[in-house]
Amino acid sequence: MKIGILSRNPKIYSTHRLVKAAISRGHFVKVINPLGCYMNITSSRPMVHYRDRMLDDFNVIIPRIGASITHYGSAVLRQFEMMGVYSLNESTSITRSRDKLRCLQILSRSGIGLPVTSYAHSTKMTEKLVKMVGGAPCVIKLLEGTQGKGVILADTHKGAESIIDGFRQMKAHFLVQEFIKESNGCDIRAFVIGDRVVASMMRKAKEGEFRSNLHRGGSAVPVVISEEEARVAVNAARALGLNVAGVDLLRSSRGPLVLEVNSSPGLQGIETSTGLDIASMIIHYIEENCTKTEYSG
Repeated sequence: MKIGILSRNPKIYSTHRLVKAAISRGHFVKVINPLGCYMNITSSRPMVHYRDRMLDDFNVIIPRIGASITHYGSAVLRQFEMMGVYSLNESTSITRSRDKLRCLQILSRSGIGLPVTSYAHSTKMTEKLVKMVGGAPCVIKLLEGTQGKGVILADTHKGAESIIDGFRQMKAHFLVQEFIKESNGCDIRAFVIGDRVVASMMRKAKEGEFRSNLHRGGSAVPVVISEEEARVAVNAARALGLNVAGVDLLRSSRGPLVLEVNSSPGLQGIETSTGLDIASMIIHYIEENCTKTEYSG
C-alpha cells in the first residue's frame, strides 16, 4: 500500500515510528506537511497538491494533525476523503474530539461516565457554575488548551471566581469541572485501536502538580485496567467515530470517568512505558481495515 502521513515533522517520535513500522511491513510511506498542501475543490475531480505534484495515488492517510492546525489540517484530510482515500481517523471524528465541549456533549449523550462539567457564557452564572460541579476545589479548563496547558485547579470558591472572571475578561472559552480527589493526581491513558484497548499506562503528576500529563513532568508506568475501564475507553472512542484514540480515564468512587479523548495520541509515552510496538499494531489495523471510502460529511 501507499501510505501518507499528515505530519509537520518527520522526526517527531510518533511519526518516525509509524514510518518505520509501515516500511518494515513492506509499504511505501511518505510524510506530508499538511500546511504545504493546497487543494483544487471542484465537482469533477477534487485534488490535493503538495509542492509540485498531485497527491492522487495514496491508499491510506494517517492523520497526525497538531491541535494548533486542526482547522486547516482537517480540511486537507477531508479533501483526501472526498477523493475516496481511506483515513485512519476521519476528519469529522478529529474535529469532534478537538472541541472539548462538543466531545463531552457527545460522550454524555452516549451515557459514558464523565466528571460533572458546567459551561456558560454570562459572568452572572459564575457562582452557579462552581456550585454545579460540587464547589471548590474544582478544575477550570480552557477549551483551546492541550497537553495540560490552560488547566487550573481552584482550591477555593473565591479563587474559582477570580480565575473565571479573568478568563471572561480575556474573552476565553472554558469549562468548569468537578475535581476527582480520589484519583490522587493520577489518570490512565488507555490506547484504543479498533474495538479493543491494546495498551494502558498510569500517569502520575509530579510533586506539587495535579496535572498528570507527561509534557508537564508527569511519570508513567504500565497498568492493568479492569474490564469496565476497557469497555468505557472503547465506547468513548466509538462514540466519537475514532479508530485510534488515547482515552484518558480517572478512577473515581462511582467508576471510571472519561477525562479526554485524544485523536492523535502520542506513541512515545505508551511504547516506552509498556514496551509494546504500538506503531506496528496501527499499521496492522490499517492492513485489515483499509477500504475505499465515500465521504459522509
